[in-house]
Amino acid sequence: MKPATIIGFLLILFGIIGFATGGLSFTHRKKDVDLGPVQISHQTKDTLPISPILSTVALLSGVGLVAVGARSR
Repeated sequence: MKPATIIGFLLILFGIIGFATGGLSFTHRKKDVDLGPVQISHQTKDTLPISPILSTVALLSGVGLVAVGARSR
């Protein structure tokens, strides 16, 4: 596979995730207290919002790169 095709597929995936979820969510575990065998921690959930315009641009760019990569064979 050519690099343009791989990047195109990644952009298509990014665009679909942006439309489906509105962003990427991830969880962090933060240690508050560490006293030997006693540990206290908490989880925080953060969301990285992806705008619909960015999702559209990523999706169209990905389709274009896949088409260019397939045509250049």
